[in-house]
Amino acid sequence: MTDRSTTDPATTTGSTTNPATANGATANGATANGAAGSAADGALRRSLGLRDLIVYGLLFIGPVAPISVFGVLDAGSGGAVALVFVVATVAMAFTAWSYAQMSAAVPRAGSVSAYASAGLGRPVGFVAGWMIALDYLFIPSVAALFTGIATHSLLPSVPAWLATAVAIVLITSVNVAGVRVAAVVGTAVLVVEVVLLAVFVVAAVVVLVTDGPHRPWLSPLVGVGGFDLGAVLGSVSVAVLSFLGFDAIASFAEENTGSSRQVGRAVLVCLVLAGVLFLAQTYLGALLSAVPPDQLAADPAAQGPAFFDMLRTAIGGWLSTAVTAVKAISPMFAAMVGQAAVSRLMYGMARDGQLPRWLGRVDERTHTPRTAILVSAAATLVISVWAASRSDGLDVLSSLVTVGALTAFGLLHAAVVGYFPIRLRSRRWWSHLVVPVVGTAIIVTVLALASRVALLVAGGWLVLGVLIAAARSLAGRRR
Repeated sequence: MTDRSTTDPATTTGSTTNPATANGATANGATANGAAGSAADGALRRSLGLRDLIVYGLLFIGPVAPISVFGVLDAGSGGAVALVFVVATVAMAFTAWSYAQMSAAVPRAGSVSAYASAGLGRPVGFVAGWMIALDYLFIPSVAALFTGIATHSLLPSVPAWLATAVAIVLITSVNVAGVRVAAVVGTAVLVVEVVLLAVFVVAAVVVLVTDGPHRPWLSPLVGVGGFDLGAVLGSVSVAVLSFLGFDAIASFAEENTGSSRQVGRAVLVCLVLAGVLFLAQTYLGALLSAVPPDQLAADPAAQGPAFFDMLRTAIGGWLSTAVTAVKAISPMFAAMVGQAAVSRLMYGMARDGQLPRWLGRVDERTHTPRTAILVSAAATLVISVWAASRSDGLDVLSSLVTVGALTAFGLLHAAVVGYFPIRLRSRRWWSHLVVPVVGTAIIVTVLALASRVALLVAGGWLVLGVLIAAARSLAGRRR
């Protein structure tokens, strides 16, 4: 895939700047803010390079994300857990490609809200932003809660709610300090996670060479005892949720130091890197797992800690302890990226008149949307501390973190069709019609398999968003 298709239609029509011009040209592209690293008064500072954007995306996803669902997917796919992540990577590539198309044409901080506004109209843009905000608010809450629960398990005298609140205060301080500070901190954390994965890979290879695998070498790709396509596809619907977070990169479009195409490149590279990391750890983990998938399927309680059990029995308790420690700390920094992303979303929507204007204020010293950051932090604090005080809080939050983003992804694909083939008369059918249509079909399939509670909450949130959008549109006509 090349980036040429993201710009040709707009180049021939001269229309790439129209959406941004209509909503305030100061935000459109690098020319608005001048050279990299500079910022106009009241504007975000361009200080994030390609590497920084990729780091943000990988932090939000979490390089060790499959560890938590390894047992579930291994049991559900009949042992073909590595294949599940290969297919999931390809499935999410359709959404990543649509992000690349729209981020090049509409380089705005509002992300999917700005894209849907450009391709489908401002009311739909509001609904898209409204839906993904549900995801961006709940994911940091879940991530902070993970840190609080892990801290409480290590230090029982510290309540989970207190540790959760402290985590949120810390990440808020980093985000308010500036995007460069957050990028440096995030890079350091990501390096630790990747080094830990590298240690696991080396140790796993040594064990495999020395003792051999517990399962056939190709079983993580073809299954144990036979291939079951239905089981693999059913597991893919769960695995794609591990990739949620790469889309947050688009929220930093106005802090990007490169061309408008750089954001799209970062999204695609982040997805590929995550896919490779997920494939490596699940392939090796499956080969080293002494528990066959049918036995895991018969014992749901053993599925959650399956990867940690494999580490203890195949490699040693020291690595299991190290992975547990990283899994306790890293969610806090995923929450940091999520908080930064939702604050940029609110900033972009406020600047476009879709949210109260005061949410669009930028700190003159740090050039961050400080007000939006503090509002998102307050919301995250209330949600996560409430969940930490309940025995079922983590389960409740976990069931709500996906549907909002998936709905917004569906509107993103529709925006590609609305913007390129319909508005700009693009004839690049593969990039601007086939990919978004297939991407939409994948999103609908995953949504159909979502939990009932998540669908009900997201449905209520969607109805509320539509009502607000309709009221705003009616009020605008009366003016």
